[in-house]
Amino acid sequence: MKTGGQDPAPPPPGGVLWSVAGDVRALLMLPAALTMQVAHPAVGAGVDEHSVFRADPWGRGERSVRSVQLWVYGGEEAAEEGRRLRQLHKSIRGTDAHGRRYHALDPHYYAWVHATGFPCYQHALRYLARPLTDAQERQLYAEWLRVGRILGINDRDMPQTVEEFWPYYRKMLADEIEATVVVRELLAPDSPVPAPAWGPLPVRLLLRALWPLLLPPLARFRSFVTAGYMPPDAREAIGLEWSDVQERRLRRFSRVVRVVVPLLPERLRYLPRARAARARHRAARSAGRRA
Repeated sequence: MKTGGQDPAPPPPGGVLWSVAGDVRALLMLPAALTMQVAHPAVGAGVDEHSVFRADPWGRGERSVRSVQLWVYGGEEAAEEGRRLRQLHKSIRGTDAHGRRYHALDPHYYAWVHATGFPCYQHALRYLARPLTDAQERQLYAEWLRVGRILGINDRDMPQTVEEFWPYYRKMLADEIEATVVVRELLAPDSPVPAPAWGPLPVRLLLRALWPLLLPPLARFRSFVTAGYMPPDAREAIGLEWSDVQERRLRRFSRVVRVVVPLLPERLRYLPRARAARARHRAARSAGRRA
């Protein structure tokens, strides 16, 4: 939403979200948030009836990542992406599995879709990087609210402090979240997923030929990181099983990621838009020091 005739600004360079959202480890956090979103019956119904996630899961995933990167690193493009998403969702309406009417831009549902990102970042960072301090958690939440304004979420529709967020979040889990059809389909190891159409024709043909062998382990890994990096209370609300063995496996995997990723060169550690934004920020600071 515009404030005083101006588009809302994205989170500032150097903030918590700036550091987290473009790191390749964020790709391991997103499936948990997406699954929590569609665990709301209205959101799940909208995705079930209007999304192309079955026919084009890879394209949809790439578009979701692109949107997140624009919200944080897009500068003036951030607000334009927010307007595009609102326009895209205007026609998404229908009836959920309980017979209740929904519209994708209903503030209650739209706010929940956005809200899921914060607890997933907060929880997954304990494994993949380091736990947030209280100050960092407050900063991350304030920055996530700024992203919400880019998406057109009014302040009155989102808790405005961390202290207000957690009761809202627990109430949503207790009263509204469930294992929807889309949740079960996303986590099922035998769900049919088409091979990605990546690279030149020979690569695409090779992927298609090997896909029956590649899909089962990839599906198991997807389910594992989705449940593992989901906050435990959300996992319980949805009804996902999680054993001590799985927890130990997740901790081992996370330790490797936590050690290896910071050692990667910047071109491998950061997603392209984040990498470009970081380079622009460094250049601007350098120019400012020379001036």
